[in-house]
Amino acid sequence: MIEKCQLAPGLEISRVLTGLWQIADLERDGKDLDPHSSALSMKSYVDAQFHTFDMADHYGSAEVIAGAYGQLYPGTAQMFTKWVPKPGRLSKVEVRSAIQKSLTRLQTDSIDLLQYHAWNYADAAYLDQLFYLQELKDEGLIKHLGLTNFDAPHLRVVKTSGVDIVSNQICYSLLDQRASQEMTVTCEELGIKILAFGTVAGGFLTEKWLGKPEPNWDQISNWSLMKYKRFIDVAGGWEEYQQVLDVLKRIALKNEVSVANVASKYILSQPAVAGVIIGARLGQSEHIADNTKLFEFSLSQEDQKSISTILSTLQPIPGRCGDEYRKPPFLTASGDLSHHLDSIPKPFEAVEGVNGTKVLSGTTWEKEFGYCRAIKRGDRIVVAGTTASHGDQLIGGEDPRAQAHFVIDKIEGAIQSLGGHLEDVIRTRIYVQNLDDWEPIAKAHGERFRDIQPVNTLVHANLVGEEYLVEIEAEAVISSDANPMPLIG
Repeated sequence: MIEKCQLAPGLEISRVLTGLWQIADLERDGKDLDPHSSALSMKSYVDAQFHTFDMADHYGSAEVIAGAYGQLYPGTAQMFTKWVPKPGRLSKVEVRSAIQKSLTRLQTDSIDLLQYHAWNYADAAYLDQLFYLQELKDEGLIKHLGLTNFDAPHLRVVKTSGVDIVSNQICYSLLDQRASQEMTVTCEELGIKILAFGTVAGGFLTEKWLGKPEPNWDQISNWSLMKYKRFIDVAGGWEEYQQVLDVLKRIALKNEVSVANVASKYILSQPAVAGVIIGARLGQSEHIADNTKLFEFSLSQEDQKSISTILSTLQPIPGRCGDEYRKPPFLTASGDLSHHLDSIPKPFEAVEGVNGTKVLSGTTWEKEFGYCRAIKRGDRIVVAGTTASHGDQLIGGEDPRAQAHFVIDKIEGAIQSLGGHLEDVIRTRIYVQNLDDWEPIAKAHGERFRDIQPVNTLVHANLVGEEYLVEIEAEAVISSDANPMPLIG
């Protein structure tokens, strides 16, 4: 019997979701798949009780195919999609238009789960877009909202700011254990479920590659394999990966299942994981019978210990969940963001003033009281005391940790706009409203500056506005040999 999971009230999903990202790869020659025949391929999954499908606005014609399926077999499947907008500001009208495009392609009046991706947390435009999506949810165009490729701090920022998020779709596999710590703790605290992709690493965590020599890049046939070969390289290399496969094969033989089953079952058994997303090449490569076996066995304590032991020999994937799309090393098919973006705009406009180059963040206080968010003179950037205000909204609600993360984002956005990076910060000063909040605020500072370690002062102060739990100011010095942030500018 295929297991199901309550992702949210009124939303029961298959714990194995069928991913349609490979449709984009199948259509690389510029010719779209036939929607009708592809929809028939989807029907075979639904017949086997795998009724939940995951796609995105940029997965080729995936939404069109899903729409064709919905017309042929109405009410028999759930269609989850993603919206991955280009970075920068968008109006309410533009956000509505993007969602309407997906609704039209899906041939539906309401999206079952709409998952949102942000490229640059230092640009609060992503929050505006989420607030607009929340309005569309309240209107009924979206049934449930989720995120994709968000890290734990910004999952907290979004949830505590009033956006009704039920899930976060992230890479989570035996090769990539980033989600097993901070992300899991945050999801359990906030009542958010993880949808895990990459559990079979594009096919690398299967028998097919056991004992095989390391392939050259020109021998790798599709985008998924290109992407996850980079994960293998970063995790320690081909030899270490082969040792993982050896352990998985022994466990698979004992349980009379496949290596892919073992790899996915391990992730499916982790806390906060609602489901795993396993890709399908519709009409070419289907794994329905194999996926069914996921629910016919359990990993023993000995099995789990063997897997944990071999995983400890791998190098951890750097950064937080989703960082592979935001900073080096870019663990994407191309190894950079060139097939995703042309550029990332600066969060604020820099203007020349009488005392240096400056940026304004748009708060009414800046104009009324005669100051700017940050100013650059020579190689020095000074950032004003910054709170969790965004237009007329408070970001982070009553959560001091969330407020602190957004404040640091806002500071980073000002520094980026003046040609610097967060890594250029040499001093921070933190002012806390309530002394009891000092530790979560300091922890947020530690999470963001652990590898930078500027000098710091933390002060208990009466801040203007009781709703503001923290205010931070910063100073940065731009290094003459600093590399520009990829695509910013």
